[in-house]
Amino acid sequence: MELTPARAPQGAAPPPGSVQSAPGPEDLVRLRVVPARHWGRWCAALAVLVLAAQFAHGLLTNPVWEWEVFRSYVLSRTIVQAVGVTLQLTGYASVLGFVLGTVLAFMRLSRNPVLQTVAWAYVWVFRSIPVIVQLVFWFNLGALYRSLGVGVPFGPVLWSVDSNSLIGTIGAALIGLSLHQAAYAAEVVRGGVLSVDAGQLEAAAALGVPRWRQVRRIVLPQAMRAALPTAGNEVIGLLKGTSVVYVMAIGELFYRVQVVYGRSGQVIPLLMVATAWYVLLTSVLSVLQYYVERRFARGADRSPPPTPLQRLRRTLASARAAAEGPRPLPAARRAA
Repeated sequence: MELTPARAPQGAAPPPGSVQSAPGPEDLVRLRVVPARHWGRWCAALAVLVLAAQFAHGLLTNPVWEWEVFRSYVLSRTIVQAVGVTLQLTGYASVLGFVLGTVLAFMRLSRNPVLQTVAWAYVWVFRSIPVIVQLVFWFNLGALYRSLGVGVPFGPVLWSVDSNSLIGTIGAALIGLSLHQAAYAAEVVRGGVLSVDAGQLEAAAALGVPRWRQVRRIVLPQAMRAALPTAGNEVIGLLKGTSVVYVMAIGELFYRVQVVYGRSGQVIPLLMVATAWYVLLTSVLSVLQYYVERRFARGADRSPPPTPLQRLRRTLASARAAAEGPRPLPAARRAA
């Protein structure tokens, strides 16, 4: 005689110790699918949108912003020339700073204790002193050394020149910004070099690859990939940091804006002019950084994600295809 266990009534809990069978396809079809509702996220998004709308409304309706004055000065000749000076200071100081920083980074990574100590001391000193103090110091270098010359160490001077005529205002600003930037660039480059696997250098040395070629063809390309985000951040910081040269009366963007609103008294719209230009320049540098990083990432990522421009093109192509509708099949395929 075969015993069949009794079924528990529908809706009642199964008896303890019983084995439940897995739900079949019919049971899964009858299940009600309820989407997850993230009320906290939607409330936070709504609050952010309300605050953004209030801020935009204040920008457009508050007469203190004086947008007419902003429009009259944002593309004026004085401001555009000041933007050019800012870009020159940023470009020259970035190149000189990273060249010197690369040398300092390899000095710290060398096995020579003298080179290690000198590079460490340089980074320690120039990161400890504020950049505005360094600029004022180089601007007053003529008071400390009236002439600069070349000659025998601790001996006679063979050639000398007046320091004030050799180092002008722009020269002092470039020296201060470059030396200050080199201290940070050295740590950026050193971190990128340390991120490269040492086993690759050992393999290259075993194959007889010269030391300089190891650095140029193996270390630097991979170090660039690791150091580029921080290096781009340093360049953007240097662009904004050029505003401190106003203490030397150099006609860069912030100094020109100060001169204009010092005469007219229109402080808020002139500060908005400087803000708009700084936002535009940093945005351009950020886009350049994105594409440079994408180029150097080709060795690690064979199929990088599409760029924003490529995504926009794909979206427009999909929208155009959806608007045109399905294409009719060729006659040959209809006959088949």
